[in-house]
Amino acid sequence: MGTWETYIRGFKTHLQLEQSVSAHTLSAYLSDAQKLIRFIDLQKTSIAPSEVDTEFLQRFLRWIAEEGMTSRTQARIISGLRSLFHYLLLENLIEQDPTALLDAPRIGRKLPVVLSIGEVEKIIGAIDLSKPEGERNKAMLETLYGCGLRVSELVDLRISSLHFDEGFVRIIGKGNKERLVPVGRVARNEITRYIRNSRQSQVVQKGCEDIVFLNRRGGTLSRVMIFTIIKNLVAQAGIRKIVSPHTFRHSFATHLVEGGADLRAVQEMLGHESITTTEIYTHLDREYLRSTIIQYHPREKKPSGKG
Repeated sequence: MGTWETYIRGFKTHLQLEQSVSAHTLSAYLSDAQKLIRFIDLQKTSIAPSEVDTEFLQRFLRWIAEEGMTSRTQARIISGLRSLFHYLLLENLIEQDPTALLDAPRIGRKLPVVLSIGEVEKIIGAIDLSKPEGERNKAMLETLYGCGLRVSELVDLRISSLHFDEGFVRIIGKGNKERLVPVGRVARNEITRYIRNSRQSQVVQKGCEDIVFLNRRGGTLSRVMIFTIIKNLVAQAGIRKIVSPHTFRHSFATHLVEGGADLRAVQEMLGHESITTTEIYTHLDREYLRSTIIQYHPREKKPSGKG
C-alpha cells in the first residue's frame, strides 16, 4: 500500500509522459493534489484513495472556498482532482471515480461567510487570558480583524514591520508585493502587550527573532495552527458558522464598507490587484441592506391576521 506522496509522484509521471501537459498545467495540478493532501492531514486520520468519496471531496471544496479561493480557482482545482482520480482509476487503485458526481462551482461571486461585530467580540471574548498563549491569541485575532490580513501575512508579520508611531504595519503580500496597512488602537495595544509580556519571556528559535507571533517553542506558527485556534474559539463561543482566518478578513472589509469606507481605500488595505475583487463587499453590503429592509420595513412585516 503506497502513500499519497507516492501516488502523486506517479500522477506527475503520468501527466508528463502520457498526457504531455504544459509546465503550467503540471504545476497547477500538482499544487491541487497537495491541497487535497493538506486537507486529509487536517482530518487527523489516514484515508486511502479508495476511501475518498464525493461527499469527502465536497467537504474539501467547502474548505478551499473558506480559504478564500475564487470560484475560478475552485473550478480549476476540480479539474485537477478529476485528472488525479482518473489516473488512480487507470492504475486500479480505486474502483469508482469520486469526481464523477462532483459539481463545479458556478463562475460567479459567491458571498463569503461574514461575522457580525457581536460574533467577532464573542470569539475574541472566548480566549482564556490566564493561559500562556492567551495574550498571543488575542493579539493575533485583533490583528486579523483590525488589519484584514491573510493568514500567511499574519504568520510572516515582522517586528521590524510594525510602525506604530506612524499607525501602520508593512505587509509583504501575494506576489511579494508590499503595502502599508493602517493599524487601529485595539490591535496596536494587544500586539504591544503580547510582545512586552508573553513574547519577552520566551526563548526564541534562531532565525525567528523578528517574527511577531511565535509558537510555544519560540518558532514560527503554522497556518494550520491558526485555523485550529480559531476553530476551537468559535466552538467555545457557540457560533455555528464555518469560520476560518479568512472570515476575519472578509468581516474586516464588510464592516468597513457597511460603515461607508471608500472602496478604493479598502482595495489598498486588502492588497487586491483589481477593484473587481474588492467589489464583492459592495454585494455583501447590498445583501445587508436588503435583509434590513425585509426585517424592518412596515410593508414587509407579516400581517397580524386581524380582520
